[in-house]
Amino acid sequence: MNVTKNPPMRRVAFFILLVVLSCSKDDSADTTMPDDTTTNPPVLAIEAECTNGFAAGFPCNDYDLVARLTLSELDFTGSTTNLSANDSWGWTDPTNDKEYALVGLNSGTAFVDLSTTEAPIVIGFLPTATINSDWRDIKVYNNYAFIVSEATNHGMQIFDLTKLRNISDPPVVFTPDATYSGFGKAHNIVINESTGFAYAVGTTTFSGGPHFIDIRNPLTPVTAGGYAQDAYSHDAQVVTYNGPDTRYSGKEILIGSNEDKVALVDVTDKSNPVQISTIGYSNIGYTHQGWFTDDMRYFLVGDELDEIRFGGNTRTLVFDFSDLENPVVHTTYDGPTAAIDHNGYVNENLFYLANYTAGVRIIDITNIGGQTLTEVGFFDTHPSKDSASFFGVWNVYPYFSSGNIVVSDIEQGLFIIRKSQ
Repeated sequence: MNVTKNPPMRRVAFFILLVVLSCSKDDSADTTMPDDTTTNPPVLAIEAECTNGFAAGFPCNDYDLVARLTLSELDFTGSTTNLSANDSWGWTDPTNDKEYALVGLNSGTAFVDLSTTEAPIVIGFLPTATINSDWRDIKVYNNYAFIVSEATNHGMQIFDLTKLRNISDPPVVFTPDATYSGFGKAHNIVINESTGFAYAVGTTTFSGGPHFIDIRNPLTPVTAGGYAQDAYSHDAQVVTYNGPDTRYSGKEILIGSNEDKVALVDVTDKSNPVQISTIGYSNIGYTHQGWFTDDMRYFLVGDELDEIRFGGNTRTLVFDFSDLENPVVHTTYDGPTAAIDHNGYVNENLFYLANYTAGVRIIDITNIGGQTLTEVGFFDTHPSKDSASFFGVWNVYPYFSSGNIVVSDIEQGLFIIRKSQ
């Protein structure tokens, strides 16, 4: 099984500069599971309910703390002392509905079983392929995890998640089941699960634009082309389109967050990707990441540097993509703090925003068509400040059927939260 039991942004310099600048800003203070079953998803016991605005000392609104794991618990190997967390994702085992958190660290990837009543269990750890890196990204397809990093010559690690079922004495150290070496480093990876294609972005191929990979046979990935016309993509979403623009129904559409614009590309024909349109907006700092609403009409985008460069509170841009060839800015949403927005994901009528020092913010988008977005909850893992700085929550994964939400915090590790009852 390739396991070993219990052994003892162009951006790096820019990122460091921004951290130094942001740290000089004013930082005002903010004041058990059921038995295993094949039919019911796991539900963890509450560690701390959100009561009078706090859960275990963390500011909150309508979201409870389910469980926590520190960085050293996630990477139990002891090989790295200066640990930090980055991306996170989730996997639900289709045979028993067990939920697992997949947590990126600068040193590798941790796999956490969320089905125990006492506490989540770290099943194992997959070390980085080469050197440590602050950037690691994880997505899942067909019960396999696909992991990229900005570590030199890292490539794409492929790990069979079904192995997590059979570890009798955790935690263990894993090795990858396969590695794709069509690129060295990558900032991010996107997967369209309906087609079985992965898109690595921020590599040294295709001018940093999306690098296409056929992963329909996960252990034998095949290079499938790429797209360089709009240069570097920092992040993207790729969907099989089923939105209001019927000209593109059934097409595979990539929406790239490309530093200074949003780019829409028809990638149905991997040998001939075609730009549909691009769009900018006012006060561009760094077009970072975006996500469709469920009806594929609106696209919510976070700009990672506008709060630092232009001031103001957290800004989320909402684009109307009802005409993919003529996208327009629909509205903007300003959050309650000056914190920087990072990754955001839509699940039905809620937008879950990883908001760095302001924690996770939950925003109701039911009336997005009427240009009204309303914050309805939050959980702040970084209570010491809500300033525009690069600390706190990196990512949030809100797609478990149990309602458990995975939160990765750069300095503090893994949080599992859930809406209060």
